[in-house]
Amino acid sequence: MNMELSRRQFIAGASAGVAGTALGAWGFGDVESAYAAAIRPFKLASTTETRNTCPYCSVACGVILYSKGNLAKGETAEIVHIEGDVDHPVNRGTLCPKGAALLDFVHSETRLKYPMHRKPGSDKFEQISWDEALDRVARLMKDDRDKNFIAKNSDGVTVNRWLTTGFLAASASNNDAAWATYKVVRSLGILAFDNQARV
Repeated sequence: MNMELSRRQFIAGASAGVAGTALGAWGFGDVESAYAAAIRPFKLASTTETRNTCPYCSVACGVILYSKGNLAKGETAEIVHIEGDVDHPVNRGTLCPKGAALLDFVHSETRLKYPMHRKPGSDKFEQISWDEALDRVARLMKDDRDKNFIAKNSDGVTVNRWLTTGFLAASASNNDAAWATYKVVRSLGILAFDNQARV
């Protein structure tokens, strides 16, 4: 069958096809949204939603973690899905490639999950409890501060400085946590105080 098609008819037909495709891509077609609405509740219906912050960089994007398992009932919770938080003011639901791959990061076999300690002279790390780790950090900080604290300078002026220890704060902290961190660090006399965002 031969079909006569003029240049004007070809351009009109192609334009109509492009316009229809563009309208569908811009969200005027309800097929995609109806399909997503039908699937999403089933995928996440029995999960627990938890808001958190992406751990990768200093941008502090908001993420939503979906987990299965009820900790209150003694079950082990397992994260099954991670997505950007559309209500978060930093990223508005978008994630970079690293943030989009957070689920792999969480389930990685090589991810450090517990405090590890390498004793002096040892060639291997040993797992210790969180209580042991925090007690050790507190003890070492106290010993160092007692040994190196400078109450007065050479002119007899009170300076209250601790120069042998520094502190690196997290840029993902909210204002309240940042204020409390600043007050604690400065009250100890630490002068080397910086933020992760500048590293």
